[in-house]
Amino acid sequence: MFIKNKRIPRAVTTITPQRISFVGGGTDMSSFYKNHEGGVISCAIDQYVYVTVKQHSPLFDEAFRLSYSKTEHTNTLDEIENGIARECLRLVNVDPPLYIATAADLPASSGLGSSSSFAVGLLNALHLLKGERVSPAQLAEEACEVEIDILGNPIGKQDQYAAAFGGLNHIVFKKNGRVEIDHLALQNNLINEIFDNSLLIWTGIQRDASAILAKQKVNIEKKLASYSSLVNDVKCCKELMLEPPTDFLFQFGALLEKTWQTKRGLEQAISTNEMNEMHLKVRSLGGYGGKLSGAGGGGFFYEIVPREHQQLLLRGYGNKRFLKISYEPLGSRLFSEMY
Repeated sequence: MFIKNKRIPRAVTTITPQRISFVGGGTDMSSFYKNHEGGVISCAIDQYVYVTVKQHSPLFDEAFRLSYSKTEHTNTLDEIENGIARECLRLVNVDPPLYIATAADLPASSGLGSSSSFAVGLLNALHLLKGERVSPAQLAEEACEVEIDILGNPIGKQDQYAAAFGGLNHIVFKKNGRVEIDHLALQNNLINEIFDNSLLIWTGIQRDASAILAKQKVNIEKKLASYSSLVNDVKCCKELMLEPPTDFLFQFGALLEKTWQTKRGLEQAISTNEMNEMHLKVRSLGGYGGKLSGAGGGGFFYEIVPREHQQLLLRGYGNKRFLKISYEPLGSRLFSEMY
């Protein structure tokens, strides 16, 4: 459902958050949840993907110009190489000529859901350019349709919902394909306490997760015990957050560590010796536990590190590998518009 505005903008820019997946990653793939029901606890963060869509001047003599890591000039949808952009344009029909540009706060292919944030942000921008304001649920489902159903990417459904809704959520993936979202409102400023005592550490590796996820997908039935453990970790994490003990940070770090060790066993390519050594070094410098964000193979480690120990890590890794992040309560939204 959508509400039509009376005024149609000439150009819009959307801002869409990326996310940290705390527990449950992998159970959001249809090859698992259609038989066993999956779930994740994930949180939007203050690192964003920006998408601008504007009516393009006919003087350029092209139907579509796209600017991302490369530039495309095409006269038909079929000629567009960027699959997400092409299929979003096909799904939300906006008359050309159009100019589309995107930028992000962090490198692509780093395990923080940037591709889905781009899909959600672009769909949102296209709807807004038509004068349509659509719900987060519609944006998430349309992004899933583009990335999973149309493009056939071997990914799950959590990233699209995290990008569209924002905030901290328990997302449940039912066997019939229905997605349920329980927004978690933590007491006593606990969410800020979590992020004050956590870090992202860049492995320096950008990777396409498709190959890893494709291997995971075909081996799910052989690894059911591990996936059942991941599902149970979601339950434990939710209970821990809603009724935090006095040593919450220590227990939360230990839970992330447990889920990471389980996930490492799903597929050999998820981690490398170099990445394992990096993680162990963080633990030796005062970290309570953590995990690699996303499907694996590179990207960022998310680590629970008490504030008083973070300077040790900063000295050990330097500013190019050390990143502080914060909680983002909002999902994809309008950043600017021009009439």
